[in-house]
Amino acid sequence: MIHFDNISKRYPGGHDALSRINLRLAKGQMAFLTGHSGAGKSTLLKLIAMIERPTRGHIFLDGVNLNNISNQKIPYIRRNIGIIFQNHHLLYDRPVFDNVAMPLIIQGYRHQEIRKRVRAALNQVGLLKKEKTAPITLSGGEQQRVGIARAIVHKPLLLLADEPTGNLDPELSLEIMQLFARFNQVGTTVLIASHDLDLIKQMGSPMISLQGGQISHNGLPFTL
Repeated sequence: MIHFDNISKRYPGGHDALSRINLRLAKGQMAFLTGHSGAGKSTLLKLIAMIERPTRGHIFLDGVNLNNISNQKIPYIRRNIGIIFQNHHLLYDRPVFDNVAMPLIIQGYRHQEIRKRVRAALNQVGLLKKEKTAPITLSGGEQQRVGIARAIVHKPLLLLADEPTGNLDPELSLEIMQLFARFNQVGTTVLIASHDLDLIKQMGSPMISLQGGQISHNGLPFTL
């Protein structure tokens, strides 16, 4: 599903965020990225989502070389990716339903299909009864669930999450991680960046550790 071939990323000013990364995440797998602040976790996810481009090397997503994708075609690649951030980036002037519907509206789905998919996504995260609620009135955990519903509403093949539980207490954090595990059980590939080692250990999924922009530990099974 994801293949990093000798990837390096240098930002303007000479900062090397990632250096010589080789990584393979198989389709349908769930794994965690961990490491100290500034280790390169967020950069690695941004490269997969094509928010950033690598300085060297090649990235393949489901067999497609992302280096060959023009900026105009990036939205088509992202249709197969759901992205969740620590800060939810919700639209507080619109109800929960409209926030979750946004990716489908952008992609031109019909109204009836949008309604069906949004309600299904909200039901999966336990927020169906709050579809008309203003996000600002929700708890932090509920707002994060709205962000997750928005990320999965278009049924992506790949789910990326960058510190999705960073602002939540341990009990809520575990609930959010268990949500990701349920998505993975129905075939979605999941890659989560988190610094919470205790929480990661509870999940029992492979872990990839980054240190200074390089992989210091790769717990993924070897795949060709």
